[in-house]
Amino acid sequence: MIRIEDTICAPATGIGGAISVIRVSGPESLNIVAKIFFPSDETVNLSVNKGFTIVHGDIRSNDEVIDEVLLSIFRSPYSYTGENSAEISCHASPYIVRKIIELLVKNGALLALPGEFTQRAFMNGKLDLSQAEAVADVIASSTSMAHKVAINQMRGGFSAEIARLRSELLNFASLIELELDFGEEDVEFADRNDLKEIIIRVKDLADSLSESFSLGNAVKNGIPVVIIGKPNSGKSTLLNALLMEEKAIVSDIPGTTRDTIEDTIVIEGLEFRFIDTAGLRETTDIIESLGIKKTLEKISQSSIVLLIDEISDDPELINARIEAIREKIKDTEKSLVILINKSDTAIGSQEVELTQRIFLCEGENLLFISAKEKKGLEEIRRILASIVMKNKISSDSVIITNIRHYEALRKVSLSLERVLDGIGKSIPDDLIATDIRHAIHYLGEITGVITSDEILGNIFRNFCIGK
Repeated sequence: MIRIEDTICAPATGIGGAISVIRVSGPESLNIVAKIFFPSDETVNLSVNKGFTIVHGDIRSNDEVIDEVLLSIFRSPYSYTGENSAEISCHASPYIVRKIIELLVKNGALLALPGEFTQRAFMNGKLDLSQAEAVADVIASSTSMAHKVAINQMRGGFSAEIARLRSELLNFASLIELELDFGEEDVEFADRNDLKEIIIRVKDLADSLSESFSLGNAVKNGIPVVIIGKPNSGKSTLLNALLMEEKAIVSDIPGTTRDTIEDTIVIEGLEFRFIDTAGLRETTDIIESLGIKKTLEKISQSSIVLLIDEISDDPELINARIEAIREKIKDTEKSLVILINKSDTAIGSQEVELTQRIFLCEGENLLFISAKEKKGLEEIRRILASIVMKNKISSDSVIITNIRHYEALRKVSLSLERVLDGIGKSIPDDLIATDIRHAIHYLGEITGVITSDEILGNIFRNFCIGK
């Protein structure tokens, strides 16, 4: 429900800290605030006060002083929402925040819904829809890379690409529509060779953007890395070494890990979600069997598989285990890294011999480590980062992180594929025009040029209140 004519309020800061900010926005925001705010300078009149100014004073309930605050004033259209707005900076006492909100509501404001301030910014043309979604991503970003991608999208990098694609299609669509209006006169306003070139260019860019989603999703949500291997091969020791804490129980008894253990670390600005699993072996223990079943499930959910074997293992058995994992991840984009653990116990030329006898496929990595002695950890981190960052993300890289955008771009590509097929087969212009209109529509859905209350509701209900 869009309540654009109402004035809304909510805390804009979370619990904790010394200062809280309460945001008020809407046509009556300054009039409502004026009923409870008393400037220290009695000559100040909020109704005529300029925007981008800060006023010192008290919040009062009748004659009772609730708090000494700073009031920031923003005038339409130069505010986050595009409306007249005010932000009350008060002390972070839960009582004070609650009391000020109660006073605002008592004097005519409504409590803001999740994302309602950002929704108003979208409705008032301050942000397009993809930029509005990026606001939530900026707030949620926990790594430098996730922050970089979200900031670029919020500042319009992605929107500019989409607008350019849509503009090119609109130009040609209008020419084809014009041809249809003069259908009986057999005129051609849109050169078919030029049209084909533009369709190919737009489709290639749409495909390139949608292909970036796997990287963008990993940057946004973390890259799942599953650690697997036979029992007692050092999986838990490796997890503890990477996390630099005793997260998993380490024991010489095989089968100690019976459930999955997860935690995260940041490597080169990327968040990796490590999953330690039960050892893979034949067992009659019911609990251990359930753990092994979970291990197989986690392999399917991961992006990177770390397979741990021991340097004392028979090379044929190692190759057999590698091949078994290859079978489980074939026809996927998962990466396999083989770690030969306990290299600190190597005798003579064991590392050289194993390197010669272990068979790797293209894209696989082999590394000798000692989880116990923390040997090879930096190399593991380097390999993990290089797997994800095949192409470095710069400050202006356009990376898709949103499933809604990805699905829309795939629909754009399919529509344009039909256009190319139609041009090749000389199908009627009205059918070509229909597919071009579909592509334009899907591009418009991304930025909100074309949208619906249902889409808006789905997007903004996931925001926090106050944003």
